Amino acid sequence: MKECLAQLAPGERAEGVMGILSLMTWSLLLVVCVKYLGYITRADNRGEGGIFALLALTHAKSDSTKLGTRVGTTVFIVLAGAALLYGDSVITPAISVLGAAEGLKGVSPHFKPYITTIACAILAGLFWFQHKGSKTIGGIFGPLMMLWFTVLAVLGIWQIKNAPQVFAALNPILGIKLLLTHPGGAVVMLGAIVLTVTGAEALYADMGHFGRKAIAQAWYFFAFPGLLLNYYGQGAYVITHPDSTENPFFALAPAGWGQLALTLLSIVAAIIASQAVISGAFSLTRSAIQLGYFPRLNVTHTNADQVGQIYMPLINTSLALLSIAVVANFGSSDRLASAYGIAVTGTMLVTTYAFYLVMRLHWKWPLWRVVGLTALFYIVDATFFIATLHKFMDGGWLPIAIAALVVAIMHTWKVGKMEIFQRVYANEITENELCNIAASKHILRVRGTGVFMAGNPRGTPLVLLHHVKANKVLHETVVLLSVTAREVPTVAESERLEVRAIGQGVWRAVAHYGYMESPDVASLIERIRDAGVPLKPSEATYYFNREMIITGGEAQMWEWQKHFYGFLSRNARQARDYYQLPPMQIIEVGLPIQL
Repeated sequence: MKECLAQLAPGERAEGVMGILSLMTWSLLLVVCVKYLGYITRADNRGEGGIFALLALTHAKSDSTKLGTRVGTTVFIVLAGAALLYGDSVITPAISVLGAAEGLKGVSPHFKPYITTIACAILAGLFWFQHKGSKTIGGIFGPLMMLWFTVLAVLGIWQIKNAPQVFAALNPILGIKLLLTHPGGAVVMLGAIVLTVTGAEALYADMGHFGRKAIAQAWYFFAFPGLLLNYYGQGAYVITHPDSTENPFFALAPAGWGQLALTLLSIVAAIIASQAVISGAFSLTRSAIQLGYFPRLNVTHTNADQVGQIYMPLINTSLALLSIAVVANFGSSDRLASAYGIAVTGTMLVTTYAFYLVMRLHWKWPLWRVVGLTALFYIVDATFFIATLHKFMDGGWLPIAIAALVVAIMHTWKVGKMEIFQRVYANEITENELCNIAASKHILRVRGTGVFMAGNPRGTPLVLLHHVKANKVLHETVVLLSVTAREVPTVAESERLEVRAIGQGVWRAVAHYGYMESPDVASLIERIRDAGVPLKPSEATYYFNREMIITGGEAQMWEWQKHFYGFLSRNARQARDYYQLPPMQIIEVGLPIQL
């Protein structure tokens, strides 16, 4: 509300606030109620939401087991939408905490010089606490949010009784009239209005944690009425105090202790809102890793009962440093608001595009129905996106730059992996040929079990061939183990593992995981033994290839991508750590590859 009122002349505030309220109301109705809760949240992948759920439902993901595949246009667009969420994950905690901390200025002017420091300290504490996991503080999140929205509603009603005419803002014509009478500031006005709906994409991304029904109930019974009543209460305050320059939100509470209590509650709510975005970034990154679009990173599970509650140190540290730097650099929520909105509205556009594909390819809806619905969504999304473009030079470049870096990482990693896959498996040795090698009198069979990690669930892993060539020996029991990622959030335990005998003491095991799961090879070995493979987990030796990237080859990649992939490969978490294996049972074999 403060940002919207800033676009009006002092004498127009009392009249213009009605148009602002109308735009806010219909933005919430069209974007959150109709688009996301009404339609987008129906596009779940076994209950999981988010941009990667849409990607999986479109069946557009490149299959890394097919040679010659490339990242297509649809996949690239969806990756760009996912990358924009990282920019949002940096700015959301910064603007939420900084905006809440600024309420202290209304309590006492002595706080003003320290607002930025206080906000940075709160952010540092918030990100430090992430390693403990959301379960530790999850028990108080729900009650605090209920208290927050109840307080918003009560404060709004308290002011509405002084100017009940604000309910006329339910008429959408008032919003349209405001834009038409202020053509010069209409774009800037809409760029401020979009701040009312910036959490909608996170609502969809977090669906897997709560379910569509619970989110709808929380929205319609608490968040939506609390927000509307509070916005209308702020409008009533502006009408009854047309010359006031105070932030209308904090002005709703009584001066002194009332504003202090509201500020502290706002800070708590901002922390919880930031927690949701940070957790979303962790889930998004793990999904990208499992689907092959991101280098392996350290993933810590913080709750044995909830597979979705994870902690990723590198992502957390990166978000923390960037968020704190943003607060220190911009210094106020007014300036930071200028950088906010581009990333979210860009993701909303991509979500609409992916949803169009889901309706056509997955749901098989008729074209007339699909076009009519997505046209409505595109009009709203494109209007907001265009309205935020003017913010680019004022700081909007920051989330775009973050997104560009993330897209470069995801695209380079995927293309590099596919190029390596082509080189390693283009002339693969068949299972029959492997049996002949195992039966050869020139190969000595030694006691024990060798587990050879295979990227391809067909053929023979290169690490086995290197081992046999160098050592002329092979274990009595050989397991070719492949860990694959399916385009579903989780895989049923009954479908987790496939084991079959190839011959000559060689077995093939294929493990399946969803993109919301992390593989645990040590536990898989127990299940492989239970499936009839003669092995002792404590005596098994695990063999891995370790990539050694050399540039200057004929790979269909830009030269900078080859160097960048080499950098990512050297710094990615090693497979031995990612698969949670005992380090004393691992042997790595170098695999020089020229891109």
